[in-house]
Amino acid sequence: MKWDAWGAEAAATHLSADIKNLLVGVLGISGDPIDAPTADQVRLSPTRLTDTDLDALRAIVDAVSTADGDRLIRSGGKSTLDLLRRKQIEQAAPDGVAIPASDDEVHALLQWCALSEVAVVPFGGGTSVVGGLDPDSGEHRATLSVDLRRFDELIAIDTVSGQATLGAGVTGPAAEQLLAEHGFTLGHFPQSFQFATIGGFAATRSSGQASAGYGRFDDMVTGLRVVTPVGTLDLGGAPKTAAGPDLRQLFLGSEGTFGIITQVTVRVRRIPQVTIGEAWHFPDFASGADALRAVAQQGGGPTVMRLSDEAETGVNLARPAEIGAGDQGGARSGGCLAITTFEGTDDVAAARRDLTAALFSAAGATSMGAEPAHAWAHGRFNAPYLRDALLAIGVGCETLETATTWAELADTKAAVATALTTAIEESGSPALVLCHISHTYPTGASLYFTVVYRATDDPIGQWLHAKSAASQAMIDSGATITHHHAVGADHRPWLADEVGDVGLRVLRAVKSALDPTGILNPGKLIP
Repeated sequence: MKWDAWGAEAAATHLSADIKNLLVGVLGISGDPIDAPTADQVRLSPTRLTDTDLDALRAIVDAVSTADGDRLIRSGGKSTLDLLRRKQIEQAAPDGVAIPASDDEVHALLQWCALSEVAVVPFGGGTSVVGGLDPDSGEHRATLSVDLRRFDELIAIDTVSGQATLGAGVTGPAAEQLLAEHGFTLGHFPQSFQFATIGGFAATRSSGQASAGYGRFDDMVTGLRVVTPVGTLDLGGAPKTAAGPDLRQLFLGSEGTFGIITQVTVRVRRIPQVTIGEAWHFPDFASGADALRAVAQQGGGPTVMRLSDEAETGVNLARPAEIGAGDQGGARSGGCLAITTFEGTDDVAAARRDLTAALFSAAGATSMGAEPAHAWAHGRFNAPYLRDALLAIGVGCETLETATTWAELADTKAAVATALTTAIEESGSPALVLCHISHTYPTGASLYFTVVYRATDDPIGQWLHAKSAASQAMIDSGATITHHHAVGADHRPWLADEVGDVGLRVLRAVKSALDPTGILNPGKLIP
């Protein structure tokens, strides 16, 4: 990916006249580009690794670098906060980069770092949006980025049992390509899909856009290999076990603080014969949410099921190519857009569609046909590019998410939206807060917020204030601090509110047992 923005240069989004006119009218911006440094102008923190350190590292791994170009692209993730920091001349970066090629090399690296007081930040696709890749050395003298890109193979596939073992560095598209050669799919498609890795999906408890049908990534994991400073764990095997607590759960969501995941065994499925897409118009968010709940609790529904609120529907955020262009694809004035897709054989997909259609129609929904659903599927990975284009003209744009029960959904949505709006308005800018239900369960759902605003002269402080207010509103509402973005550094201050003091003691005890010198990803996850 680009060092100072999301994704590939060739896919960058250019704002249309419709979008610019909308922003000028709502936010009062000029639309002129904001100056930002080039990579050559950036001054990175100087490396603290000595020549002796580098000699020792190169005796373990053949790919080690302290070059500015290598350190810069691994100096953080892709949140708005990360990208605002990229607009500064002075930037922090890891002191070096190592790219191991085997479990033995990873273990040797960790042992050397533990003895040498060097912190380790595992690096996969670089897509973290919660500060999970911040080059924090903690109490150690330097930081080493350990890149897993050479763990890039389909190690094994069991077509009878329906599971496959992949290297942690395999990207989402590569995983689908490798599995497709055997007639299978993983079916995990988060917005970071094009760049994120299998190891990253596991380490952050990722949830993909097809979760209604395929589940979250942690639902798919059947086995893990994790390398720690004190040894290697191979976890999983049998489909289910009663042999004590499931140790895989210690590492799913551990964000590189307990060990480095090098292999992941996942449940895979045959590639579906057909995919049916259908969009729906609901008169309001409440009726749409009730319909999604009915489908989730009945079962047998879509592979993808999401609902945009009135504001998000009004600006066509579900269809990035048409943002700001008014109602499209047959949408009515007002109301909410729902997107569904159904996969399987012809008969199975059609039956699932009919079950969902009956519940949606009973809730007052009207079918809009397949085209809006196809438009969403075609543009679903493009939204982060739009965020970059907005930042380039002084418009702040960021996303955040949570999950709560169906009973608390409306109150949580209102509380978070109010917190965001109030905090942004305190900075002197109006705020446009949009929301959609992104993932559903029998007992509740995930709310995914997008906020757009005029950036101030202190854009980092402005966003930190808004993020803090929204995070506190989530906790006060009884919702989770994060449904699928992980904890990282950004959500760490609220983890105690979620798991309690005893929960923190458990996490710290595990950390102490597996990483006694505390070298693994300091400043993340555990307060």
